[in-house]
Parts: sequence; structure tokens; C-alpha cells
Amino acid sequence: MTTRDHIIKWLAYTLALLPVWFLDAFLLSRFPLWGVRPMLLPVCAMALATLEGATAGAGFSLGVGVLFDALAPDLIPGSMTLLFALLGLGCGLLAQYVLRQDLIGHLICSALALCAIDAVRIALRLTAGVAGVGAMAQVAGKEILWSLCFVPGVYLLFRWVFRRVPKPTVL
Repeated sequence: MTTRDHIIKWLAYTLALLPVWFLDAFLLSRFPLWGVRPMLLPVCAMALATLEGATAGAGFSLGVGVLFDALAPDLIPGSMTLLFALLGLGCGLLAQYVLRQDLIGHLICSALALCAIDAVRIALRLTAGVAGVGAMAQVAGKEILWSLCFVPGVYLLFRWVFRRVPKPTVL
């Protein structure tokens, strides 16, 4: 692939992320369901990791983690950036070698990523003494279920981009 192909590819994925981020940050945050709002950025990162694999998944998830850290300043700075990169790598490997690179694989990877993110957030808030484990786990469960409702739409958007971006040729 040429440099131009790489630029087109990553620009297309970034443009696919923008409407989902807009939906997450500006629309769904105004209308919480069950008192929580979904986390769509991890679902986007895992969609790309599922489709593209470990290396691309880790790189894109790193960028999405930076955005997530910027939007969640109450956590330790950089914690979500590192976690997203590791999740993108792990879920990319999982989708490549264990699961299929389809909607079901994306659903499993997204569920694992959301659980890991909420586990870290609960652990960080426990050290700060914000609330009890039971209350935070209940909120996290609702947040994960609400976020998983958006998996099919996000997957279809990223699969549409995946089918149209340049791919490396194998000779």
C-alpha cells in the first residue's frame, strides 16, 4: 500500500468515528436511559480491531483512548489511553485467531472491552471512596447493556468503510 492509500484509509476510519462520537457526546448524553449514557467510543475501537486485526486495532484504539481521556477528566490522565490500546491489541488478536471477524466477534469483543473499562473505572473510584461496589457495579451493568445496543449499527458503519478502503495486496 502506498502512503496515499494509508492516509485515505485512516481518514475514512476517522470520518466514520465522527458521527458516532457526535451521537455519543451531544445527543445520547442529553437523554440517558436507566440513568446512564452509553459508551460508544470503545465500541468503535473494537469494531476496527475486529475487522482490521491487532496492529491496526491497537493503533486506532490508542487514538480513541486519547479522545476518551479528554472527555473523561475525572480519571487518572492517560489511564484510558493505555487501556484502550491494550484492549485494541487483545481484541484484534482474539478476533483474528479465535473468533470470526464478524458481528458476533465484534459483539464479544465489545462486551469484553466495556467490562474491562468499567472494571478499571470502578477500581479507580473505589480508591477515591466515591461509592460502594454494589452501586457502581449496578450502574456499570446498565451502561454496558445500553452500549451493547449500538453494536450492530457501529459494526455496519465500520464494515462499510472496511470494504471500501484500500487493502494491501498479496503477491
